Amino acid sequence: MDAKYLDYIPAGDIYLFNTGKAQKAWLCYGCRYVPEVNAHRFILWAPNAKAVSLVGDFNGWDRGATPMEPMEGGVWVCFVEGLYDNALYKYCVTQADGRQVLKSDPFAAFSQNGKDTASIVWNGGCYQWTDKEYLKKRAKRNPLSEPMSIYEVHLGSWKDLGYEKAQYRLLGEALAAYCKDMGYTHVELMPVSEYPYDGSWGYQVTGYYSPTSRYGNPDDFKCMVDTLHAAGIGVIIDWVPAHFPKDEHGLARFDGTNLFECKEQRMAEHPDWGTLIFDYGSNQVQSFLISSACLFFEEYHVDGIRVDAVSSMLYLDYGRGSNFTPNKDGGNTNLEAVAFLQKMNTTVLQNYPGAITIAEESTAFPLITGKVEDGGLGFTFKWDMGFMHDTIDYMCLDPYFRSYNHNRLTFSMMYAFSENFVLAYSHDEVVHGKGSMVNKMSGDYDQKFASLRTLYGYQFAHPGKKLCFMGGEFGQFIEWNWQQQLDWMLLEYPKHEGMRQYYRELNRVYQSHPALYRIDRSWDGFSWLNVDDKERSSIAFLRSSPKDDDYVVCVCNFTPVDYEDFVIALPREGTLNKIFSSEDEIYGGSGKPCKKRISSRKTPFLDMQFSANVTLPAMSCLFYSFRPKKEEKTAKAAKTVKAAKAAKTVKAAKAAKTVKAAKAAKNSKGGKKK
Repeated sequence: MDAKYLDYIPAGDIYLFNTGKAQKAWLCYGCRYVPEVNAHRFILWAPNAKAVSLVGDFNGWDRGATPMEPMEGGVWVCFVEGLYDNALYKYCVTQADGRQVLKSDPFAAFSQNGKDTASIVWNGGCYQWTDKEYLKKRAKRNPLSEPMSIYEVHLGSWKDLGYEKAQYRLLGEALAAYCKDMGYTHVELMPVSEYPYDGSWGYQVTGYYSPTSRYGNPDDFKCMVDTLHAAGIGVIIDWVPAHFPKDEHGLARFDGTNLFECKEQRMAEHPDWGTLIFDYGSNQVQSFLISSACLFFEEYHVDGIRVDAVSSMLYLDYGRGSNFTPNKDGGNTNLEAVAFLQKMNTTVLQNYPGAITIAEESTAFPLITGKVEDGGLGFTFKWDMGFMHDTIDYMCLDPYFRSYNHNRLTFSMMYAFSENFVLAYSHDEVVHGKGSMVNKMSGDYDQKFASLRTLYGYQFAHPGKKLCFMGGEFGQFIEWNWQQQLDWMLLEYPKHEGMRQYYRELNRVYQSHPALYRIDRSWDGFSWLNVDDKERSSIAFLRSSPKDDDYVVCVCNFTPVDYEDFVIALPREGTLNKIFSSEDEIYGGSGKPCKKRISSRKTPFLDMQFSANVTLPAMSCLFYSFRPKKEEKTAKAAKTVKAAKAAKTVKAAKAAKTVKAAKAAKNSKGGKKK
């Protein structure tokens, strides 16, 4: 190697990578332009390879034209002058067994997709960010005590914007406008890291450092994020460190050995998915994955990652039955994966203020969102899979049978404060024959929509952040099909447009009432009013934010029967002021009238000293603002004091005006005398 290049091989970064401490490994590995020597530097980690060469369209894919040299730290290095953006390249790796395999760059910043799998030279682009103020504000936020309504999106099938294929920049503009109008706070993008197989929806990743080129280049992806930020919309991406595909051009048996995957072959393959499992105990794998997560925060300004399939990472026997190798203590917990997730969460949340990490975890593994110093995994949030399954199972039942399954409606409150939850109705619930959200609901056409409105109302009033998969907000009738856009023409029909209007109003009410989001981790923010009314399949509860003097009562009826004088318990004397009803005509409901203002009675009900009678339409959800009487008096007193102060100010102003006029007159006379 020419001596002039030696000073530009970062030995310190290679050392950090090998010790598991690298957080920005992309600055060292892969293809980087080095302006000081006017050449592109390629660094590859392949410690067990016999030889490596760089091949591409710039050298006719000649396997002998551009050999790479082995260096300390298990890396191979070469410098190439005269390269250009968008040049295609791969590594020809002579593996430990002597076989030559063409491999894509694990650290490629830009990659081909589908059947074409080359890496693409990318010099960092030229995009100029405009979201500095947004990021400053994000850094000051506490996501746990702020509203979060997430719109989950598959970019390729959300909406046909009139071009042959979806494009990041156009999608950014359209999503920003739609989500702002609908009141969503965040967009969650199904995986955007490069992947070869369209039908995997992005969950079989080969390019952990490349936003998929299906929709444009890395600058285009930045523009989409920036556009969403300009509209005040946060961006969460699905990130998949649980497994990777066996595609020959990818990470599998990279240098002829189990380099990225588990060293023990039996534990290296996921038995259910036919994919490979990372070796979380490897220092280099930790550096590789943690740097991948950091890249999307650092270079692409995302606000959060949702880590897919965390359960499969945590359990050594996941999908294996008894055919697994226990940990050092003889148990089934993957201790290396636990340590990796703790390290990843700590790194991300310390380096990127205001960022969030979310776990898709379907078991009762403890402390998913617990602090790392307390033995927790350190995630910001966890998807509440129990709430999702219980409520959907309940809504699928004929109303006659719901009274026998009332606990499915209320059981979530038994554990609601054990983690920081996101209540998610995700893409997983509307595929593989499960039916769309509205079609899951029991009953005829009208009842399905009424049921879904009621379910969404319960979701928004229940403690926890909210998530809806695209199409669910307007009652998409068929299952999600990743090969076509959503059925937007349904908005021409009143029921579907009414559902969209209803979801938008839910977002507005949710964000305008701190009681619905401020205290999601404590009974201080939630009280059951009516919990055991299984005969009428109805519930009522109070959400509270005393600091904000905000209280909201939610009442739900999951039967097709109207209740004219439905009694709800109240903890104090006060008044209920109707916010909205899911049965209002504008949302596609029956329009059954409900009183706008209801005073409590000093009639004990259940275990509370006060109560109120409300009209509860069939299959409905009602929201009321509750103002305790004491607060009413305080408000009136404050209003009186304010009025008195105003009057006093006016009186003083008049007096001052009079004095000023008198002085002016006196001065005027004095002037004449002179």
